[in-house]
Amino acid sequence: MKDIQKLSDEKIVEAIRKKDKELYIHIIKRYQDKLMRYASYLVGDKHMASDVVQESFIKTYINLNGFDTKKKFSSYIYRIVHNEAINLIHREKKQVSLYGDIDFDSGINIEDGFVKKELAGRAHNCLSKMSVIYREALSLYFLEEKSYEEISDILRIPVGTVGTRINRAKVIMKKICQQIK
Repeated sequence: MKDIQKLSDEKIVEAIRKKDKELYIHIIKRYQDKLMRYASYLVGDKHMASDVVQESFIKTYINLNGFDTKKKFSSYIYRIVHNEAINLIHREKKQVSLYGDIDFDSGINIEDGFVKKELAGRAHNCLSKMSVIYREALSLYFLEEKSYEEISDILRIPVGTVGTRINRAKVIMKKICQQIK
């Protein structure tokens, strides 16, 4: 097989479905850190996020034949993680906090890294006080750098609703952060 790193996710999925189930490890390697970060934003606990991601990889693999290779695989797998995280939140029936250790390696100096950590901590503190419908939209757009279309696919809402939620979330976050000072 060609250099697997150069293949798109969709091509790897086709290969997995046709002949080589072992290639799924490459999907896991590509997405594990990203999905952990996203699940952590939603559930606020690294151990619970790890369970969400592990369960999502299993469900993704089992349902791989249901994936339409004409669409983006990233939206598909993020949607599965999203569903698993929301299900966990509902099962836990508690407000989710997004506190967590974020390590920014600035490569410049210690003070710069400290400032970034402090800002990230304040941002997560503000995020944790928001409703999950706004938190997930902000997380996907700003932290995961997904397009409105991808967010629409992941959350299964219209693109216009994505824009509305992100704009409302910015206003809400600004108010929350101003109150926390």
